[in-house]
Amino acid sequence: MIKRFLGCLFLLALAMPASAAFDVGQLMNDLAKNKGGKARFTEKKYISLLDKPVVSSGEMSYTAPDQLEKRTLVPKVETLRLDKDILSIEREKQKLSINLANQPEALAFVDSIRGTLSGNRAALEKNYALHLSGNSDKWVLTLLPSDEKIAALVLRITVSGNKSLIRSIEYLQADGDRSVLNMEPIVSK
Repeated sequence: MIKRFLGCLFLLALAMPASAAFDVGQLMNDLAKNKGGKARFTEKKYISLLDKPVVSSGEMSYTAPDQLEKRTLVPKVETLRLDKDILSIEREKQKLSINLANQPEALAFVDSIRGTLSGNRAALEKNYALHLSGNSDKWVLTLLPSDEKIAALVLRITVSGNKSLIRSIEYLQADGDRSVLNMEPIVSK
């Protein structure tokens, strides 16, 4: 009788749909569905030489797969624009463009953002080991550099969010300085 009962439970368990485990593949699929958007941001940079963090705020916009703009409004207006591998920086009346294809370490750093936003696992795994914790409602993705040259610049990048939204990115630099970027989506009306 007990064997029959256990056998029935086993068959019932096989017949029930398996709940999908939340893993890096699922997170990347969720992130890849996000084709773009706008967000307000607040960034705090903790620099060892300073007593207090440097705080800035503004707006960001993203268009999949490779256009990103960060417009700082406070304390000084500055625009960083990434279009494919070209990074443009505007401050006051100065403009500078850098081809990141000629700067592999900088490109790897930028790809950590772009790869996460676009859900491009292959691009991320090219330079980072990925570790995911949490569930789809509240997740944390940690990127650990697998290349020595990148590790000489950044020890860890921690990205957190919920569902397909990135809420926070923290960079821990090799020199101990760190930056925390918090984002809040701007909803179109």
